[in-house]
Amino acid sequence: MLLRTAVLMFSMICSVFIFLVCLKQISTHARTKFLELNVIDKPSQSIVIPYLHYPEPVSFSRNECACNPVLFFAILSNQRSGSGWFETLLNSHINVSSNGEIFSVIDRRKSASSILQTLDTVYNLDWLNSASKNECSAAIGLKWMLNQGLMEHNKEIAEYFNRRRVSVIFLFRRNLLRRMVSLLANSYDRHAKLLNGTHKSHVHSAEEADILSKYKPSIDSTLLLDDLKDMEMRAAKVLEYFNSTRHMILYYEDLVRNPNKLKYVQEFLGLPQMELTSRQVKIHRGQLSDLIRNWDDVNKMLKGTVYESFLEADY
Repeated sequence: MLLRTAVLMFSMICSVFIFLVCLKQISTHARTKFLELNVIDKPSQSIVIPYLHYPEPVSFSRNECACNPVLFFAILSNQRSGSGWFETLLNSHINVSSNGEIFSVIDRRKSASSILQTLDTVYNLDWLNSASKNECSAAIGLKWMLNQGLMEHNKEIAEYFNRRRVSVIFLFRRNLLRRMVSLLANSYDRHAKLLNGTHKSHVHSAEEADILSKYKPSIDSTLLLDDLKDMEMRAAKVLEYFNSTRHMILYYEDLVRNPNKLKYVQEFLGLPQMELTSRQVKIHRGQLSDLIRNWDDVNKMLKGTVYESFLEADY
C-alpha cells in the first residue's frame, strides 16, 4: 500500500511539472508572436532612423509604398550654375521627385510663414507636377535659388530644415566669369528670343545651343572685380546660414569632369545606384575669349588678381 501511494504521488508530481513546462512554452511562443506582429505593424519608437520620413499625403494614397521611407532634400544654388541640368539628372532616377524652382513665384516667398507652408506641402508629397513620382518617391525635394527669399528668411528656413531633417545640396560654380557670361546671354535672349521667337534657358539640341552661343555679351570691366566678389560673398553667406544642416557641397565643374560624382549624390540621398541621364545640352562651350565681346578689357582687368584663373579653360 505504501509503495502504491509513493508511485501515485510521483506520477502526480511529474504530471504537474510537465503541465507547467508546456504552459510556459505556450505562453512564451504566444508572447514572441505578438511582439513580432507588433513590430511589423508599428516600429518601436525607440528605433530612430535619421533623416527618413513616412509622409501621409492628403491628395492621394501611397498604397503599398506607405511603408517605404522618404528623404527630404533641397538644392540651394544660383542661377546659371548648372542647377537645371543637375535637377534633370536627379529626376531621371526612378525614385526621385525634385519639383523645380517653386519659389520663383513671389507669393510663395512673400513671408516666412508662406515659405514654410509651401515647404510642408512639398514634403508631404502633396505638391504634384510633372516631376512627381507620387507614392513611390524615395527622395523628395526642390531647387531653390539664393535670391528667392532664402537669404532674407534664413533663420526660419534653417530651423525648419533642422526640425524636419531636410538634407541640403549646395551646388556652386567655381568659374564665376563663365557664370556671368551665361547670365548676360540668358538675360539678352529673354528679350531677343533667338530661337524662333521663343526664350529658352535650357536647350536639348546642339543646333539650338549653337544659335544661342552666337551672342557674345560685353562685360563691364570696371565693375567686374566687385561683381565677382559679391558672388563669392553670397555663396559664403549661405554656407554660413545653413552650416548646421546635414549637407554636401557640389561644384558644377566637378560634375562635368567626373560623372562618378553622381554616385556620391545618390549615396547622400540614400538611393539605389542608377545611371543618371539628362537631355540638356551645354550652350557656351570652348574658350572664354571666343564668348566675350570685350575680351581684351576683361583679360586685362583680371590678370594678376585672385580671379586670374577664371580666364583659363576649366573643363
